[in-house]
Amino acid sequence: MTDNPDGKAQDRKTGLLDQMRHANESSGRNRAARMNRHPQPPVRQVTRFDELPEYQRVMTQKIGAQIAGIGNPFYRSHDRAAGATTVMSGREFANFASYDYLATNTDPLVNQRAKEAIDRFGISASASRLVAGERPVHVELEHALAKVYGVDAAVCFVSGYLTNVAAISCLMGPQDLVIHDEFIHNSALAGIKQSGATRRLFKHNDVENLESVLKSLSSDFRRILVIVEGVYSMDGDIADLSALVELRSRYGFWLMVDEAHALGVLGQTGRGSFEHCGIDPHDVDIWMGTLSKTTSSCGGYIAGSQALADVLKAEAGGFVYSVGLAPVLAAAALTGLEILTKEPERTARLRRNGALFLKLAKEAGLDTGLATGYSVVPVIVGDSVRAVQLSNDLLEEGVNALPIIHPAVPEGMARLRFFITCNHTDEQISHAVTVTAKRLKDLQDRNFGLGSIDFEKVMKLLPMNQMAGKP
Repeated sequence: MTDNPDGKAQDRKTGLLDQMRHANESSGRNRAARMNRHPQPPVRQVTRFDELPEYQRVMTQKIGAQIAGIGNPFYRSHDRAAGATTVMSGREFANFASYDYLATNTDPLVNQRAKEAIDRFGISASASRLVAGERPVHVELEHALAKVYGVDAAVCFVSGYLTNVAAISCLMGPQDLVIHDEFIHNSALAGIKQSGATRRLFKHNDVENLESVLKSLSSDFRRILVIVEGVYSMDGDIADLSALVELRSRYGFWLMVDEAHALGVLGQTGRGSFEHCGIDPHDVDIWMGTLSKTTSSCGGYIAGSQALADVLKAEAGGFVYSVGLAPVLAAAALTGLEILTKEPERTARLRRNGALFLKLAKEAGLDTGLATGYSVVPVIVGDSVRAVQLSNDLLEEGVNALPIIHPAVPEGMARLRFFITCNHTDEQISHAVTVTAKRLKDLQDRNFGLGSIDFEKVMKLLPMNQMAGKP
């Protein structure tokens, strides 16, 4: 051994590398021994992506739409910031396709604070918050969220979808049970699947059905989580939170409420489901929400007890191993919460606009399903092809509203989903309802829909079938 410090450092490095190589070699020998005990399988052929059934479904929809002469309503590109109105290809539209419930997306104060955050912090947190990505604005945002909900703490994630996946998979495992409303968001389903927990559903907003599931299963599992939405994103109705809290007191499960479409919408001051229902926010174990709706930013959050926040910050992979929320997004969301708190009249205007849209839609004979007239009002069309064409027809009338089709909803339940904001005018709402009723009736009178498509021709034009016919 040399007394040279550089030499000692090199020796330590060499020793560490030797240890790592020895571990790898041992693992490799064990793996080789296992492989030699079994015959080798034949070499697999690489599957091309255009051979996948998923790709065939995509192409079936695309070719079917082309044959029927239906334009693609999705991925419409906007020329500027979208709110109650938007501009696409130089034309202005009344916009019912954006989440901007309290008009924070174009608020001058939000823009100012976002620009100040860029000047101070740059664009990215540049690391996981656990190691080097923490910024003061992250802590401020989490404190503000906890204050809005009247609970101890909150944790922010870089994506609303990731929030559900990370939180559920962190808290639940193979010994546990998750029971959810049948209309719960896909992100919750993904989180349950990743957790390995047993999954059961109950009929939509049916607390009696939930209790029957609990009676039959509650003794078989270590932990039980029940998941609902404050305002359901596809149907616009509201969870019976008071009844759920009462059930929780008797069956001892964790209650998780997804507030994505409820914050800024429900309650006299827009604080969400607990304010609307008049319950103690501590009676809900996990408040989940997104930063992309009322606060017009991007990301998600969990709010609840300090212990819950501590567990997620230490154990949730979507927090520990992900870059921190971009400071500019945190600053925008924080300012959105400030506006929510200081200007409750925005929530009041939103509530009025939602009620007006629902009233006019019902008077026009439109099927609004379960909607209660808050942030989301669906117009049920039924046929997916008809819903897509109706969206395109409305664009011609100066109204931007997007279809929700199978598999996002069951076939036969396709709809246009209208997002209402506090800045929509009576004229915009009245016009949107009038032209929706008019154009839908025209499609119904022409019996335009799935029956309009020649599926034999579609199948012949699918790439796989065309390739099969070649020598």
